[in-house]
Amino acid sequence: MYYEIEIISIVILSLLGLIVGSFSNVCIYRIPRNESIIFPASHCPKCSTIIRPFDNIPLLSYILLKGRCRHCKSKISIRYPVVEFLTGLTYLIIYLVYGLTIQTLVYIILSSALIIIAFIDLNQQIIPDVISLPGIVIGFVISFFVPYISFINSALGVVIGGGIILIIGLAGSVIFKKEAMGGGDVKLAAMIGAFLGWRYIIISLFLGFFLGALAGIILIMSKIKKREDVIPFGPFIVLGSFITLFWGEKIISWYLGF
Repeated sequence: MYYEIEIISIVILSLLGLIVGSFSNVCIYRIPRNESIIFPASHCPKCSTIIRPFDNIPLLSYILLKGRCRHCKSKISIRYPVVEFLTGLTYLIIYLVYGLTIQTLVYIILSSALIIIAFIDLNQQIIPDVISLPGIVIGFVISFFVPYISFINSALGVVIGGGIILIIGLAGSVIFKKEAMGGGDVKLAAMIGAFLGWRYIIISLFLGFFLGALAGIILIMSKIKKREDVIPFGPFIVLGSFITLFWGEKIISWYLGF
């Protein structure tokens, strides 16, 4: 009986992740353009034809349509199935780590917001306040009602997360004579801190800086990017947060073992 419940939970959460991922694609496309995420219905950005339900099935429709619009045959961005798959996979991993708990519910909400933010930042080099600012408030308010994080821990997460990025950004601006960190990065770190607390946000940012530096070196050495090119930092904060979310306690135990 236990295994049946486990399998059903895995299937339901994975499917939910795919569906939310499909909606996340709408947010990723429309939020930077200041368009409603509700109206009009999903449509092809090239020919504006409304996408029918059977052409809007996560992952499956992209495969069946061979990555092209049914009507105008224009190419559909690979981002759409990637976001759907990543969201479904993230939901699954969160469930496997935290089980059927309130943490799983809270963390799938956080992860959905982070995936949307990461792809918007990748595409547009902006982190929308419409997600991060309400996220700070929501994360802090939730801390009053859940047993795994105190409101003090959440508040410290906001201050320390946003503060670290702010200080590094100000120092970088003085040293390099140009903006080193955007205000969006500050608010993103504060939002993550509100949900994860001060310990996890420190680990998330450390991993984010490490992965960002590593990616920057690789991109410059491979001549994909130049030294003066802007590389958005938001996706690396998000990636560091996911690693911390999945393996944070193991990372802390490993560190304390030294």
